[in-house]
Amino acid sequence: MKKVLTIAGSDSGGGAGIQADLKAFAARGVYGMSALTAITAQNTVGVQGVFELPAVFVGQQIDSVMSDIGADAWKTGMLSNAEIIRVVAERARRYNVERLVVDPVMVAKGGDPLLRPEARDALIEELLPLAYVVTPNHHEAQVLTGMEIHTVDDMREAAVAIHKLGPRHVVIKGGHLPEESDAVDILYDGRTFTEFSAPRVDTPNTHGTGCTFASALAAELAKGNNVREAVRVAKAYLTVALRAAVDLGIGHGHGPLNHFLGRAIEISNLQAIEIR
Repeated sequence: MKKVLTIAGSDSGGGAGIQADLKAFAARGVYGMSALTAITAQNTVGVQGVFELPAVFVGQQIDSVMSDIGADAWKTGMLSNAEIIRVVAERARRYNVERLVVDPVMVAKGGDPLLRPEARDALIEELLPLAYVVTPNHHEAQVLTGMEIHTVDDMREAAVAIHKLGPRHVVIKGGHLPEESDAVDILYDGRTFTEFSAPRVDTPNTHGTGCTFASALAAELAKGNNVREAVRVAKAYLTVALRAAVDLGIGHGHGPLNHFLGRAIEISNLQAIEIR
C-alpha cells in the first residue's frame, strides 16, 4: 500500500481541502494521511471563516506521520501564511521528500482568499524550488508570473517562467479559460511541452477540482507512474468525477465532485484525454 500525506486546510463542507484530498487518495487506491494547516468554516457558497493552526503544530503533525508511517509522496494545498510555508519546506528538506506536489492554493472557488498576500514570496522562494510538480490554475499562474494568461500559448509562456522558479515539472490547468472549447492542461518539464485535452464538462459542481487533481496526481506518482502518465490519469479521473457530479445536487453554490463513482476508479480505458 502506497502512502500519501496531504498538508492542507480543512473544508467543513467536505468538497475541497483535506476532505477532497483524502477522498481522491482512497479512490486512486493509496493510503491517505493529513497534516492540517487551517480550519475553515466553508460551504458551497463561500468561506465564512478561517482559523490558522500554529506553524509549530503543523510541523508536529508532519513529524508524527513521518516518524511512524512515512510517505511515498506529499501534496500541499492551502498553507495560509509564510510561517507555515517555511515549516513545511523545512520538513520537506529534513525528510528528503522527492515526490512533492505543490498546489499553490491562493483563492477559494467563490473568490475568498486562502493565502495571505505576504506569504506568496515565501511560497515562491521556499517551497517551489522543492516541488517535483507544481499545479497552478491560470489565475494562480498569473500571480506567480505577473503576466496575463488568456490563451494556451500564454499558458506555455507562463509554464516556462514558473519552471525557472525551481520546480522540476509545471502543470498549468486551463479549466478557467472561457474561450477554450476544451479543458486544456499544459505540462512542461524544462525541455518539452505536453498538452492534455478533454471535453469541457458543463456543471456548476466544480468545488475542489484543483485539490482533487493534485491529490490524484500525487497518488499516481506514489504508485510509481512517471509525471506524464500521472497527469493523464489524474485528468481522466477528474473528468469522470466532474461528469458524475452534474446532477449531484449538494449545496446551493459550487457543489462538490463525485469522487467515488464506481467507474471513476478504473479509468485506464477512458478515451476522453487527448495528449499532444
